[in-house]
Amino acid sequence: MNESLTRRDVLKRTGTAAAAAAGLGLVACGTGNAQSRNGRLAKNLQHFVSRPDLTPPKVTLRHVAPGHELQYLFLGIANSGPGQGGAMIMDTAGNLVWFAPDTGPHQSKMDFQRQIYQGKPVLTWFQGRVVEGGYGEGVAIIADDSYRVTHTIHAHNGLQVDEHEFNIGPQGTALVSAFNKQRYDLSRLGGPKRGWLLSGQAQEIDIETGELLFSWDSLDHVGFDETYLPVQGGHGTRSMPYDYFHINTIEDAGDGDLLIGARNTWCMYKVSRKTGEIIWRLNGKKTDFTMAPGSEFYWQHDTRLHGPGVLTVFDDGYDGVLPKNEKQSRALILAVDYDRMLVTLDKEFIHPGELVLAKAMGNAQMLPGGGMFVGWGTNPYFSEFDADGNLLLDGVLLKGDPSYRSFIGDWQGRPADLPAAAARRKSAGATVYVSWNGATEVASWNVLAGQTKGSLAKVTSAPKKGFETAIPVSSRGPYFAAEPLDAKGRVLSRSLPVRIS
Repeated sequence: MNESLTRRDVLKRTGTAAAAAAGLGLVACGTGNAQSRNGRLAKNLQHFVSRPDLTPPKVTLRHVAPGHELQYLFLGIANSGPGQGGAMIMDTAGNLVWFAPDTGPHQSKMDFQRQIYQGKPVLTWFQGRVVEGGYGEGVAIIADDSYRVTHTIHAHNGLQVDEHEFNIGPQGTALVSAFNKQRYDLSRLGGPKRGWLLSGQAQEIDIETGELLFSWDSLDHVGFDETYLPVQGGHGTRSMPYDYFHINTIEDAGDGDLLIGARNTWCMYKVSRKTGEIIWRLNGKKTDFTMAPGSEFYWQHDTRLHGPGVLTVFDDGYDGVLPKNEKQSRALILAVDYDRMLVTLDKEFIHPGELVLAKAMGNAQMLPGGGMFVGWGTNPYFSEFDADGNLLLDGVLLKGDPSYRSFIGDWQGRPADLPAAAARRKSAGATVYVSWNGATEVASWNVLAGQTKGSLAKVTSAPKKGFETAIPVSSRGPYFAAEPLDAKGRVLSRSLPVRIS
């Protein structure tokens, strides 16, 4: 499709699907005292007999287009309690596939996605603490297809990895963001003389050795005259340092240089890898490009270049405090003409049901064929569109917690952990509950039973149904185990024996 999509076009094209999607309104968490609210929120959690340690939020796919190819959704879920936040994979049939819960208040998992490292698919995420002001202090994690952590990447220069960006570059290096908190005289900006400032730092790190290869700090290259964030509302104190830049995207430009995106300057910068100097600015107060109508963006996240002339952006359009720049957040495909230094709007995608306006976060994942997968930032939604703007998939986290970024793609998981099983008595025997966190190749289950752990024999089999399959058996055990099988009937593993309860 050559012409750009207007908001009216997208709404018109997605209206039928949206109307059929059983109500695309915001899920209300309710009012009242904290106890009753927590009780209502708890109903939006998943529970499993075989894995009582996992209580992820329910995720509902409100619309999936007929014939949609089975794929996997990658969600790094923030948690406001009850239940667990963490890294989640689910399939486009609506089933949970893998969940790794946060292990404490300072171990949040964010920016969870599938990437390629050394030619193989891996899972990556930020793990650490998100401090007041919205930036992270932690590490970057890589895990293989068995979900074992293979690399933990630390920032340099006394800083910690931030949650906004961990991108594996084409050279197999880690591009990570960090926030540099420092004392700073903000009096000329209307802030405190002995104030506190955040600058954004981009670091390129060798994944295997941990060596710092490149470091860039916004304060050395970007002045306060480029920011749109005023020093007001308590900004500039130690507890709320002035975040004039807010780095949130770092990627390889394809020609040896880097692209760095900053929310609070509304700008994407091309930066020389050799000198650190800014080669050009796209959007913002000092843009080197003419921004055609509809191509400008505000408080953006996730600026990505696709080849020399295609740029995708999640345009938040609002910072949550200052006057709104947009009526609705947008996922954009922009055409960049370097000869004319002109940026034009090719397509835009908006949420088909609600007037979604993100206060922060969000992403726009360009798909093969020109479609778009969108995570709607501080809103608990994610959507997939084809290249013509037709809605293919729409989902919501029922508890209302956001996912900083949301992704879709292929995945094949082969867990290193054993399957889990639990057996519960019933009048005619037992019900055996079986699951295998992260496995994507299971088609069916064998159930084994016996009077001792060493005398187990197969008593029945059943097809897999969702994350946890409940299988009735006539045997009373009292010991049971389970074997997952693939589509060809091959046994993949076996759970430990469990005693009926």
